[in-house]
Amino acid sequence: MASRAASLLWVVGLVASACTTTPAVQDPTTTEAVPATSTSIDADSLGIRDLEFDQFLEKSYALLASRDPQGLSSAGVAADYGLRNDRLNDMSDVFIRETQLIESTILEELRRFDRASLETDQRISYDGYEWYLQHQVDGHRFMYHDWPVHHFVNSYNFNLLLFLTDQHAVESVEDAHDYISRLRQIDRQVGQVIDGLQRRVDAGVVPVRELVDVTVQRLQRDVGGAASAEGVDISRLDLYTSFEKKLQEAGIPTETAASLLDEAREALETSFLPAWLALADYMRSLEPLASDQAGVIRHPEGDSYYEHLLRVQTSTDLSPQEVHDLGLAQIDRVQSELREAFNDLGYPTEESLATLTRRAAQEAGSTGGSAAIALNESLIGEAEIVFRPWFELWPPYPVQVIPDPAGGGYYAPGSVDGSRLGAFYAGTNQQSLLSVPTINYHEAVPGHHTQIGIAQSLDLPTFQNFVTHNGYVEGWALYAERLAYEAGMYEDDPYGNIGRLQLELLRAVRLVVDTGIHHFGWSSLEARAYMNTVTPAWSHEVERYMALPGQATGYMVGMQELLRLRRLAMDRLGEDFDLAEFHTVVLGSGSQPLSVLERTVGDYVDELSDR
Repeated sequence: MASRAASLLWVVGLVASACTTTPAVQDPTTTEAVPATSTSIDADSLGIRDLEFDQFLEKSYALLASRDPQGLSSAGVAADYGLRNDRLNDMSDVFIRETQLIESTILEELRRFDRASLETDQRISYDGYEWYLQHQVDGHRFMYHDWPVHHFVNSYNFNLLLFLTDQHAVESVEDAHDYISRLRQIDRQVGQVIDGLQRRVDAGVVPVRELVDVTVQRLQRDVGGAASAEGVDISRLDLYTSFEKKLQEAGIPTETAASLLDEAREALETSFLPAWLALADYMRSLEPLASDQAGVIRHPEGDSYYEHLLRVQTSTDLSPQEVHDLGLAQIDRVQSELREAFNDLGYPTEESLATLTRRAAQEAGSTGGSAAIALNESLIGEAEIVFRPWFELWPPYPVQVIPDPAGGGYYAPGSVDGSRLGAFYAGTNQQSLLSVPTINYHEAVPGHHTQIGIAQSLDLPTFQNFVTHNGYVEGWALYAERLAYEAGMYEDDPYGNIGRLQLELLRAVRLVVDTGIHHFGWSSLEARAYMNTVTPAWSHEVERYMALPGQATGYMVGMQELLRLRRLAMDRLGEDFDLAEFHTVVLGSGSQPLSVLERTVGDYVDELSDR
């Protein structure tokens, strides 16, 4: 069975152009990388020449996984690679370029295999691996086009703190020392990040002015709101309090725990705090250089970069214009369905959809605090019962609900061995009951937790367990919202159904606004003005689209493709169509590029039709 390897869904987007050095090898006795040599990287030096196909998949992917120690720890499999959980990722320019050369070499060696001679499952693996590696290589030329430090999720700063506070296991004294070791490396890693940011600036890639200030504010909130080290109470920082809680839960003796906390305090004072403040200062220094243009068309080769992002984020070949047009068509459809839902409630037909939505939200009421957690747990429990017959595959571990006073609404995968459960971070602030059920189905069951939990448990080549594709993952989660409607989850909750449609409308609007900003050159004011005409409650999301270009397009594109493939299977198979079996075809090979999934479903339908 495949080794359960790195959760590269977090960090493997290390993309740039190749160089002629060997990978820097980590010395197990240090936290620093051993300097690279000048020897060329090729399949022989990497040890992947002339292997059997399955062995090649495992060994080549392990080369990439081992370069992501944070991902290995998050997945709970560092020991499988002979590593402790004591290192942060190397984010230096030389290390990134070495990773790129390894990716290019693996792709070249993959193509030495004769695809036609492979078994059916191996061909699926071949297609998925080739697509993934090809798009990694395609992105090498854009290695410094993104802007990884911002105020939103999936930023460098957000991911590092989430990793250390929520995902880094501390179950022993050794684990505690590993955690402290990583705290001591933050200044080195932040220095590498700042170097990368400066390389972007030197290449003409600068942040959006509108996001600089909110990013600085976010970084300062991470250190208790301070603009300098003076007056910072280390004992109140999340990195300290989460570590203290982990020590208590692990049952570490009081005297030992006190000593470990002293070490953590020292590491936070000398590494994390000055590094985080330096990162905030650097972002602040870019204010005069920042761009007033919201889209990536401000970058050199901006059009090509955005087209690349759309291919990666949707895993299709849709052009920006086609994505834009799809969004406009879906807006018309969902608005029509919303009007029908409001008519069923007896609402006046002459009122605007925005007015009717506000009325529905007021009538539906809201929830927050412990009541919100209880509601979300109840929704998950019901969904597990309702949807279990709809699936042949099922996650081996349950999902936990974690309170998030900041608003929540996201999912973090668990470790492979179940020692850390997948978590739905549910908001405990006041939230409208219009949207709570749909967000739950999207993030937990039958959404992200169901899909990712199944993927992690499958006996597949390791990269298929863990590499994710945005159009597939987010497309599945939006499809899961539709499944909840089809399963009758809203029959006694007309307000929840309106919330579902409102959120689906938002996903359609994202196609229009994201392409508007990054392809057609809309300003943030133009983007907000458009959203205010269609989804006024969500116009604040324009900041998200500026920070994460292309990402928000994966939801609607992915769902539409899944529905299209389901219709194709239903039409071709007729009475032989089985929904649970179809879900096995979709989920049973892990996250796939949508273009590869189309071939997988087509082969399944052809095979069943020929029986």
